[in-house]
Amino acid sequence: MVSLTLLSVIRHFYASSTLEMRKIRCLNNDVFFEVLSLLPTKTLFQLKCVSKAWNNLISDRSFIQSQLQRTKLSISGFIFQDKFPWLNKDIKTVTYIPVDEEDFQFKHKIFDFLPEDVVVLSSCHGLICCRSCFPTQDPTIYICNPLNKEMTKLSWNSLGNDSIISLAFDPSQNSIDISTEFKLVTVEAFEIGGEEEQEEKRCITFEIYSSRTKEWLKSREICQCNSNILNNKSIFVKGILYWQTDGDNILTFDLDKELSWLISVPIPATEFKTIPQTCIGECEGQLNYVMISEEGLHLWCLEDSFESEWTLKYWKSLEMMEKEFPKLFYNLRGRVMQDVSICDTPWMNPMAFNGGILLLRVSAKIYLYHFESGKMEVVCVAPKLGLSAMFQPILLPYSMSLVPLK
Repeated sequence: MVSLTLLSVIRHFYASSTLEMRKIRCLNNDVFFEVLSLLPTKTLFQLKCVSKAWNNLISDRSFIQSQLQRTKLSISGFIFQDKFPWLNKDIKTVTYIPVDEEDFQFKHKIFDFLPEDVVVLSSCHGLICCRSCFPTQDPTIYICNPLNKEMTKLSWNSLGNDSIISLAFDPSQNSIDISTEFKLVTVEAFEIGGEEEQEEKRCITFEIYSSRTKEWLKSREICQCNSNILNNKSIFVKGILYWQTDGDNILTFDLDKELSWLISVPIPATEFKTIPQTCIGECEGQLNYVMISEEGLHLWCLEDSFESEWTLKYWKSLEMMEKEFPKLFYNLRGRVMQDVSICDTPWMNPMAFNGGILLLRVSAKIYLYHFESGKMEVVCVAPKLGLSAMFQPILLPYSMSLVPLK
């Protein structure tokens, strides 16, 4: 929320400097440019309604570039999409869960500007990658910005309802002054092994789409990975894409060098009596790994991707969580210990993480946990979001940005 002091300054500028607003050619020297570019994205989007001149300023690519550099892009919410756990069929309903509203009023029409129903695939700095819902005669990939309702679309011959497609976009690395450039990376697994091989090896290949060339190119890089890549579980941080797997490693791909390797997770699952529940996320430009086991809630930060070096940033035992939130939790450790053999619906599940905020399911309720403040908020009962909220739904962190696609 904008402070009263800042609002009064803005009103003063608007009332006394209408002449300056006409000098669009001198935007970089304009006092409005300097003041407004310090404001958060949500506030700026609301201020576009002040006047046509303000709308033109806030929509200008140079202004947006400056605002991205001068303000911290923080998480706005999580995008949830239900899916069938065992059926190869798409569910069209998409729900947006804001984190900056106390009453958690869900929004269901954030993609109503697209020409068809979609399945969300990846999120990166305010842009969302989606695909057509299947069945469809014309499968299409959409890159869109739900805030300004802009989008671009492309086709891919191999697009299917199980395709793993990740969006790579970072305005701090690539200027958006002239155009908005992004890349898509798809991963595909295949088995290799001859008659003399005792067991087959599983390898991963990569295909890259560039918005600059508008072409798909097959990378020469191949990475051996015997674990399954989890769809919709990718993070793009400082030029590197990370995919979570169902094993004790994380698949990585350096876009510039087209180099792939595996990162070991901080603690292998065999170290626990239960099957630990995990998710990956990003905070302050670093990859984070969230783990819940009988030992408690852990938050790890990746310090060196080549050496698989992690730093434990946060730990809290399940008993400590019970003491802090006695009205919310009871016998957490005992419940978690019951998940030794059956883990389709674990008692505690870290669903998604970004910017120090964790979307957490405990039994049949969804919570928001703020690591820095230790605040725990009840979001809703899981069935309110959909049938698969108790299993493995699609969940993407989302940060509002004014990045244009036109």
